[in-house]
This record gives sequence, C-alpha cells and structure tokens, in this order.
Amino acid sequence: MIERTLGEWLAYLEQLHPSAIDMGLERSQQVASRMGLGKPAPRVITVTGTNGKGSTCAFVASLLRAQGLRVGVYSSPHLLRYNERVQVNGVEATDAELCQAFAAVEAGRGDTSLTYFEMGTLAAFWLFQQSGLDAVVLEVGLGGRLDTVNVVDADMALVTSIGVDHADYLGDTRESVAFEKAGIFRQGAPALCGDLNPPQPLLDKARELNCPFFLRGRDFDLGVTDQHWQWRGVDARGQVVELHDLPLLDLPMENAALALQAYLLLGLPWVNAQIVQALQATRIVGRLDRRQFDWQGKRLNLLLDVGHNPHAAEYLARRLASRPPAGKRLAVFGLLADKDLEGVIGELSASVEHWAVAPLDSPRARPVTDLREALDKRGASVTSYDSVATALEGQCAQATSDDEILLFGSFYCVAEALEWLARHSTEEAANGIAG
Repeated sequence: MIERTLGEWLAYLEQLHPSAIDMGLERSQQVASRMGLGKPAPRVITVTGTNGKGSTCAFVASLLRAQGLRVGVYSSPHLLRYNERVQVNGVEATDAELCQAFAAVEAGRGDTSLTYFEMGTLAAFWLFQQSGLDAVVLEVGLGGRLDTVNVVDADMALVTSIGVDHADYLGDTRESVAFEKAGIFRQGAPALCGDLNPPQPLLDKARELNCPFFLRGRDFDLGVTDQHWQWRGVDARGQVVELHDLPLLDLPMENAALALQAYLLLGLPWVNAQIVQALQATRIVGRLDRRQFDWQGKRLNLLLDVGHNPHAAEYLARRLASRPPAGKRLAVFGLLADKDLEGVIGELSASVEHWAVAPLDSPRARPVTDLREALDKRGASVTSYDSVATALEGQCAQATSDDEILLFGSFYCVAEALEWLARHSTEEAANGIAG
C-alpha cells in the first residue's frame, strides 16, 4: 500500500469523487458494512442544527469527560488543521492515526467512490472503534437524513436550532430543513430540540418514531440575568431537576442548556460542582472567542466568531448588545457567495461603527464589491481590503484599547485571522528577543 502523509491523503480525497457534496447514505453504508464498522461506542449522541452544533457537542463531551468517561468527538469543518475534526478525550487525532484510518477506509471501499466528507467520517468511525471509548458525540455535517454521520444509529439525537441555510440541499423553508434534520431520529430513542419554535415536520417525525421528545421551553429551559443563569430540566422518570446561579458562559448558554438535558437523560452521576466546572471549562476556537493581543504599543481586543447566516448573526447581535465595549466596535467581515448577505449584515449593522471588508481565500468567496455595495446602501462606514489579514491590520491601526474588533462571517475568515495572529505573535516574540 502507498504510504501517504496526511496532506497527501487529503489532496487524494479531494479528487476521489466527481462532486464535493453528494447526499445519500448508500455508498457509506456499503463501505461501513465491508469494514465491519458498527456502533463506535456504547453511547452515541448525534447533534444536528443550523447553528450551535459545535458548542453543543463540546458541552456534551465536557460533561461526559467530567465523569471519567473516554469520549470521542467528530466535528466539521476545521479551522487550521484537519486533525481538529477527530478528537479522543479532548486530544486531536495525530497525523499518523488519521493516515492509518484513511488507509483502512481506502482498503475497505473497493471500487465504491466516496466524497471527501464520507471518507473522513468513516475514518473517524474506524478510529473511534479502535480506541475503546465509552461515548461518542457526532456532529452532523449537512442536514441529517442523508448525511454520512447518520449511518450510525444514535442512542440520542439533538437538534440545536432550525433556520434556513444550505437551501440548495435542504430547501428554502424551515419546514424542509426540519424534515432533513429529523432524519437523525431513531425508533424509541430520545430526541431533544433546543429550538423554541420547532417546525411541524420535526414534531411529526418524533411522534412517528415514538421518540421520547424533550423540547426547550416545555421540558427544559434556561433564564439569563446580568450576573447568572438558571436551568431546569427533567430526568428520564419525569422528575424536575434545577440548577441556580450558574456563572455566565462565553459560549451560547442555550446550547449548554440542551447539553445539560441530554446529560441528565443518560442517568450518569449528577454533581452540581462537577457540572458547573465542566461547562465553564468548555471552549471552542472561533465561537464567541475573545482574544487580547499587543499591536504597536496598544493592547487590543478581538472577538472571533464563525457566524455566517442570519440566525447566527441575530444571536451574535444579542450577545454584542449585552456586552458593549468601552469604545467603538470595528468589524472585519468576509462571506461566501452562497450565504444571505443582506440577512447577515441586517442583524449586525447597528452594532458596528466601521466595517473592513475583504475577500476570502476560497473560490466560493463573495466579491468585495458586493459586500461594500450592501453596506453602502445602509449608510455604513466601510473600507475595502484585498485580504482578511490587511483588513485586520487596518482596523488594528485605528483601534484603541477601549475598542473591540469583531471578526466574523465565515470559517475561512476566522481561519485567516488565526493564522495572522500566530504570525504576529511570532514576530512580536522575535522582536522582543531582538530588543
């Protein structure tokens, strides 16, 4: 067998199938059967939703690991390294482990053509199956019903929120999106929904499959004040459980509330102090991700967020309103062409004093002229740049230590910013040594 590096494997996967996205389970099911891939752990929790999947997965994994369980997490996309997608007990899979997993899928697929995502998902399942895990948390890539993650029969299905995104694949109504996401439900297995207004197809599927159904606002809920948040839920016997005066979290507390309800239904030990500590320890790069860094003698504030659709932008706007900076809020913004530009900036235009717009490093990037024109129509103050890095530097030049730079709009946008921060940190260290 050809020995490949991880980079060579990923390049190979990109050209393996005629299309990047090819919805359907048949190919993956065939290969999984050939490979003997069954349930990757005794407990499997699958998470779908328009927004909030990543943080919900992270909260669930933190709660499970706090009980000493060995937990695998599969998520997508990645920001800087493919390894981010596959984690065992909070540690990213190594290049060698991923190469071994890809080789196992390659050997098992025979003449079946698989997409990049299908190969990666089956490789994660294989790796988890080798790792002797107690639980696995799986993030759905797109939709649910026809996503490769759905090859596995989960013990519990979570739906975070339902909005319109990826309309070419999921339809352009909340009802059509809900139908696709409800495809992860299984006969008689608990199904949880964090959306306060779930479309009817989701409710219909839970009823059809006789799923114990737990809905935010009815079976579990949260309340947030300026200083604390509260939570209540129900256990598998219908007994109410409450948590009071919880410390506020940087990640969305709505998703923490959903994760808490999922954890409660698993019947594991419930120790308040352990639960609070697990929630507070949960972090995700690029999601309401606050950083500070030095720039030309100034200490600057940066908030990174991968929000790229109106639903995410509306949530981000609410969080921004609850925590205004002492000075101005300056934005660095880029978006992909298939996203709802007007919907995104409409939610955030009132929160930003000056915009820096830039193209993304992707053939799917929205042209800067489109970004600028949409903001100009709203009377926004905007400057165009030729890259996210130069846009960020432009905002750094005018920012003070009281200001906040908000960088958002895409995983690509945040990834470029993270690379810039790494280079800047290296340069600062070198200059410090030289000085």
